[in-house]
Amino acid sequence: MTAFDSPADPAPPIRGHLSTRHHHHGWWWKSLLVGLALWVVTIFVTGLTLNSNLIPTLILLGSFLVPFCVVLFVVERVTGNISMLQLVLAFFVGGIFGVLGASLLEANLGATPVLYVAVGLIEEFVKGVVLVVIGWRVVPKTAAQGALLGATVGAGFAAFESAGYAFNAALSSQGIDLVSLLQTEVIRSLTAPVAHVLWTAILGAVIFGAARGGSRYRWSWWIPVAYIGGSLLHALWDSMSGIASVLAVLLTGGALDELRSGFLTTQTQRTLEALTTTFYVVGLALVAIVGVTFLVLVLRHFRRREQPDVTEIETETRAAS
Repeated sequence: MTAFDSPADPAPPIRGHLSTRHHHHGWWWKSLLVGLALWVVTIFVTGLTLNSNLIPTLILLGSFLVPFCVVLFVVERVTGNISMLQLVLAFFVGGIFGVLGASLLEANLGATPVLYVAVGLIEEFVKGVVLVVIGWRVVPKTAAQGALLGATVGAGFAAFESAGYAFNAALSSQGIDLVSLLQTEVIRSLTAPVAHVLWTAILGAVIFGAARGGSRYRWSWWIPVAYIGGSLLHALWDSMSGIASVLAVLLTGGALDELRSGFLTTQTQRTLEALTTTFYVVGLALVAIVGVTFLVLVLRHFRRREQPDVTEIETETRAAS
């Protein structure tokens, strides 16, 4: 036990909850390939026929494909007493309540320097509450279980949020902007596994890991640490475009003077665009690496502490059966 953790729960081990063994059929990547093919076909038919009735299909396919595959990935790896119904609730209900709660709490946020930090804190808080409620009866509560359930909640949030972004991108003064819609879906699909999914997986791993394989949640100071850390990573991720632009201006000779004069030369504009894109991609990659590293360290930390309890539970369950 570390200084960050609460005292051990004296409750007896849980009986009757032997971890379920799942077969890895690879449904997540098979569904990804099939869904990608359907998405491409839908794009082709939409462009060929100019049928606006297909736009909702494009939005749903592009926004839900990757998050849905995350759920399939979880289904093949989750253990304990987590049912398919709980995972469906975590994805759909968690995603809907997540975006609704975040929208209500973010409604009065102004364009301030701390906007992205506030958004990160709000959205991670909402997803954390949804995760705790849905996972209340999950047994045993381990870091791995929490990470998988958290990833499911994050995937639901990402799917519904991406659908909103895709819808807004499709609207323009000239009608439906198909190119903008597709660009938005591609970017958000590529980043979905290392954005909302990752942040909530980290928080879920710490919340469930603090229970150390038990049936009840336990307090640990690592929980607020994970919450704040995930929120800051979230804020960095969302603000990376602005950060990249500032760095590009600072590192381009003469750009500041040209901006003050109100005129940028063609060469300076090209340089700024190239540097901004480079810094943006590299910045997102660094944030993702930090997040994945954080998650791996959390899982390793709690796995060492949970292993004896989980082994005991499984041994006693086999003996009882």
